[in-house]
Amino acid sequence: MCEFNMAVTVREGHSGNVDLANAKYWLTGDLGDNWGTEKKGSWVTVSFDPKTTQAQRDALAPIILKTYGLEWPELKVQEAAVEVHQSGDIVEAKLADGKQAYMKLRREPGSDGKGVVLKNVDYFHAVQNDGFQLYKSIEHRADVNGHQFSYSDRNAFLITIVSQEPKTH
Repeated sequence: MCEFNMAVTVREGHSGNVDLANAKYWLTGDLGDNWGTEKKGSWVTVSFDPKTTQAQRDALAPIILKTYGLEWPELKVQEAAVEVHQSGDIVEAKLADGKQAYMKLRREPGSDGKGVVLKNVDYFHAVQNDGFQLYKSIEHRADVNGHQFSYSDRNAFLITIVSQEPKTH
């Protein structure tokens, strides 16, 4: 079992002729017990920010579905505001103003005080990433489509990836 929240902001990029810059979405779900062996998750809800256009949503949908490379027996899509703010070592993210999901994370300082970063991690089929910045959850909760969870003091990560559309000939 791995219940998760993932807030995503696309800084820049295109899928075909669709500009994905500033598109926001949130994934809430549970990878389930057998995701590593059977490639099936338990459930996931994709929440698109209202400012994310239909063209962006359509372009992002296949990318999002490949995120974990799993089949989802329960997959739901909804619309809800996505907010992410960082101030120093604290990151706060809210779905539907925190009513459906909320994360407050603190950066792990590491031995040098500059933060712990895991490098050389293959992630989401990215062609490049800046490493996983390790955070700990102060609060991490969700109440989405009949699924509820709440945790604290769990590992969390911030990552910036560079993704690329597969070349077709």
